[in-house]
Amino acid sequence: MTLKWLAVVVAVVSLTSGVTGNVVMVVNGGQLPLIANISVLTIAGTAVVLAVVAELYDRLNDRISALTEFLVARLNDIEAHTGDRNTGFVEGYLLSHGQEAAVVPFGRRGRGAAEH
Repeated sequence: MTLKWLAVVVAVVSLTSGVTGNVVMVVNGGQLPLIANISVLTIAGTAVVLAVVAELYDRLNDRISALTEFLVARLNDIEAHTGDRNTGFVEGYLLSHGQEAAVVPFGRRGRGAAEH
């Protein structure tokens, strides 16, 4: 059971026991002590706040996971295209600086490689 649902159950049980105690005491001609009512309300309020915070944490965690997956996919896409652009740059750099080594250009990557 997740923290959110555990907090909801605690809030419901706390409020139910408080209302039941007050009803029983009124029927018997008495009154539930003030400290009991305050403690019931404090426990229920704390549980509700905890449930809301747990829900917000789950939503934030889901958004961060989705953002991470998007960034990984985008970086993989950028990495796949960067190699093609850098090949010509390195060859041009070597040729412009008078390197004596023979530079043999690689064939096109991807779809164009099979056409040659």
